Amino acid sequence: MGESLTKMRRKDRAITDDNWIIALLNRAGYGVLATCKDGQPFTVARNFSYDAEKHAIYFHGARKGRTFEQAEGGRKANLNVSEMGDWLTAKRAMNFGVEYKGVVVFGKLSIVEDTDEAKHALQLLMDKHFPELKPDVDYEATTDIDLKVTAVIRMDIDSWSGKEKKS
Repeated sequence: MGESLTKMRRKDRAITDDNWIIALLNRAGYGVLATCKDGQPFTVARNFSYDAEKHAIYFHGARKGRTFEQAEGGRKANLNVSEMGDWLTAKRAMNFGVEYKGVVVFGKLSIVEDTDEAKHALQLLMDKHFPELKPDVDYEATTDIDLKVTAVIRMDIDSWSGKEKKS
C-alpha cells in the first residue's frame, strides 16, 4: 500500500511531519471511515482515538452492522480527518477556496478481542473526548460486561499523509 496512496499532486500543501499529523488526529472530534464491500463504497462518521504506542486508531460501536462486519472481515480502510479554516475570496470565482488541514490514513481493520486492549482503547477514547473526567471517580470504568455489547475496532496504520492549505 504505502506511498502510492499518500502521493500528492500539490506537493506545496503536503505535510510529512508525523508530529503535525498526530496533533491533528489527537484534536479532531471525528473522522470519516471508508470501506468497500463487493465494489460498494461505504462511509461513516466515527469518533476515534490514536494510540501512538501501537500506531493504530481505535473506534467503538455495536457488535453488529456494516462497520463491525467490515472489521470482522479484516478489510482495508481509509480514515479522513479534517479541519476547515476561513473562506478565501478572490477576483475570479474559480479562485475562491477555503483554508484547511487534513489527514488521510490507510490501514486494515480488525476486531479487538483482547479484553485489556479493548479497555485501554475505550479509555483512550474517554481521555481524548472527556479529559477532565476520571474513571471510577466521575463515571464507572469499562467492565467485561460492557465489552459483550460494545465492539472495539482497531485500524492498524499502513500509511498516512497530511495536507494544509493556507491563505
